[in-house]
Amino acid sequence: MRIKHLFYSLMIMVSAAIVFTCVPASAHFGTIIPSKDIISKDDNKTINLQVKFIHPMEMHYMEMLKPKQFGVVYDGKKTDLLDTLKEAKGKSPDQTEKYGFWTADYKIRKPGDYIFYIEPTPYWEPAEDIFIVHYTKVCVNALGKEEGWDKPVGLETEIIPMTRPYGLWTGNLFTGQVLLKGKPVPFAEVEIEYLNESPENKSIITAPSGPYVTQVVKADSNGIFSYAMPKAGWWGFAALNEAGWKLKHDGKEKGVEIGAVIWVHTRDMK
Repeated sequence: MRIKHLFYSLMIMVSAAIVFTCVPASAHFGTIIPSKDIISKDDNKTINLQVKFIHPMEMHYMEMLKPKQFGVVYDGKKTDLLDTLKEAKGKSPDQTEKYGFWTADYKIRKPGDYIFYIEPTPYWEPAEDIFIVHYTKVCVNALGKEEGWDKPVGLETEIIPMTRPYGLWTGNLFTGQVLLKGKPVPFAEVEIEYLNESPENKSIITAPSGPYVTQVVKADSNGIFSYAMPKAGWWGFAALNEAGWKLKHDGKEKGVEIGAVIWVHTRDMK
């Protein structure tokens, strides 16, 4: 009887372990969301940018330390904006979860494309036993001059848009190229999520099952991928790779997941 009891206990433990390992991990996304992605002549020229680390579709928020870099590229020149960041506190839409994030105001002064970017402080993820660093960017167009949106920022890894990343209708096909150290990443896996708190939402979207939370596409041999966005709002694209360097946690070297993240906005035709 004792042997049988031990056998059943062991089987339960193994089954639980299998179930646990089969549960898909939530996708992390570095996030920069501007108050407007297109600035017209009659608009307020000061925009607000919110910098967060989240699971966009599930609206789960991680506490975010101050980024290592925060800046903007305009007309091929980088401007450091790190000192403009202000720490903020928020709550999840259901008011159950508190989190820390960062916010900044930026005044548009000239026509053209403004690419805002961050390099975050590495985030330790105990569930995956790794650090996470998501190099994130978003493009804001101002006053009708469309120039600069397809230029690289020069981050360790990034997605170069091959579709203009603003002025997008719902259903448009977004195409990008994944770069790592300036070179294309063949067959890169790209995760895609909808920001479930986009202002366009009339109600929160509930995914019918796990695979609907994070969409996944594979790039081709040149690191190029495409995805058609089915709903108005903000969409995040994240291409993940393993860094060639490690960081220490509790005295032990750990791997680092580096992500190239870009956010784009779509609107419904009316």
